[in-house]
Parts: sequence; C-alpha cells; structure tokens
Amino acid sequence: MRNPDRLNNFYDDFRRIHKKYFPDQRFGQLISNFFGWIYAEKKVDIWFPEEPTMIDYFREYAEECRRKAEE
Repeated sequence: MRNPDRLNNFYDDFRRIHKKYFPDQRFGQLISNFFGWIYAEKKVDIWFPEEPTMIDYFREYAEECRRKAEE
C-alpha cells in the first residue's frame, strides 16, 4: 500500500495555490479547467502522474494563468 502521508504536502500545496491564484473559483471549476489544460497543453492522462508531478503541473498552470491575466 502506498503511504497516505504523501498526500499531506500535496493538499497543502494545492490549497495554497488555489487560494493565491484562483480564490474566486469553486473547486469543481478549478479542477475542470486544470484537467482541460493538462490534456490540451501537456498531452498527459491525469490517471498516471504521481502527486509531485501533478503539483508541478498545477504550479505551471497557475503561473500561465497569472501571466495571461496580466496581459
């Protein structure tokens, strides 16, 4: 069995990013947009990345959204 403690850092990081970059979005809204971005931009099936990789993608997505909002 995989260590469930691995999720603590992931959820803490996810929460921080959500609050900083997407405070007005509901969870479903955010995750749907994020998954669409992963499929379209990264060509990644969300089933396979481990948590550290997924949070890296989420950080990249957040930064890309921030840059676009500033344009």
